[in-house]
Amino acid sequence: MVERRPLAKVNFSTDLHDRLSHQRGDPEFHRSAWKAATTRVLVADERGRLAVTSQGGLAYLSTGDAPEGDRLLLGRVGDAVYFLVLAIPGMLGDRAAMSLRELFGGLEAWEASLAVHAVGVANWHRAHPRCARCGGLTEIVGGGESRRCLDCGSSHFPRTDPAVIMLVVDDDDRVLLGHNAQRPDGWFSALAGFVEPGESLEAAVRREVAEEVGLVVDDVVYVGSQPWPLPSSLMLGFFAHTPDPAFEVDGEEITEARWFTRREMLKAAETGAVLLPGGVSIARALVEDWYGGPLPGSW
Repeated sequence: MVERRPLAKVNFSTDLHDRLSHQRGDPEFHRSAWKAATTRVLVADERGRLAVTSQGGLAYLSTGDAPEGDRLLLGRVGDAVYFLVLAIPGMLGDRAAMSLRELFGGLEAWEASLAVHAVGVANWHRAHPRCARCGGLTEIVGGGESRRCLDCGSSHFPRTDPAVIMLVVDDDDRVLLGHNAQRPDGWFSALAGFVEPGESLEAAVRREVAEEVGLVVDDVVYVGSQPWPLPSSLMLGFFAHTPDPAFEVDGEEITEARWFTRREMLKAAETGAVLLPGGVSIARALVEDWYGGPLPGSW
């Protein structure tokens, strides 16, 4: 049986900004907040990258310096309200922009909370200019909480795709890591996949493990989640146990898999023989929770 407590720390798993949900539909609040001297603006370009300073940090602009574009309400941190502007292509000027992956390591926790929210809603709004029912143009309402069709009046809300990510253990408490075909040579991580319609999370774990490495798991334990807006996922972390460690990779998504003891994991990470997932990911949190502490190296 898998006996696990919730993960002690998962990056981005806790909102550190007040999303002001009760004021999203209040036009007067939006107008007054935009005029406030303390209000700051993040800016996203057409590729979902965020504007940065010359030093590579997030750029927090005054409303007077913000470029033209749709405004989305992010929320409040302390005394400041934060908006996101979806800049019209070409209106970012000579200001540099960076992807969330590039920014991750240099953000304070409260900044990461804002950035993950900003990139998630920016990606969704950019991808949904038209109505899924009639094809008509849509407009932003409620400070970005939804879009409304100008033709049929239907409302559309941002979607998050649930994905399970699981660390499989055997009777000897070894863990199985897999190499995804789209990753660099030597990169190994927990298995993962999207939840299908009408499927429970536990069923998704069992199906994905069976599809990717041919293993049957008989115990599935949920331990934590992480928003991952690249572009629109919610990663749901699990440990899963298999009574039979004999695996067979699918050869398409997973091209190689390996069982690791703790000693083997440490040696492989120290020598660079194995590249582990990045330190901000829930995959890393799962591996280090099993290991019992930090591990060296990452990709």
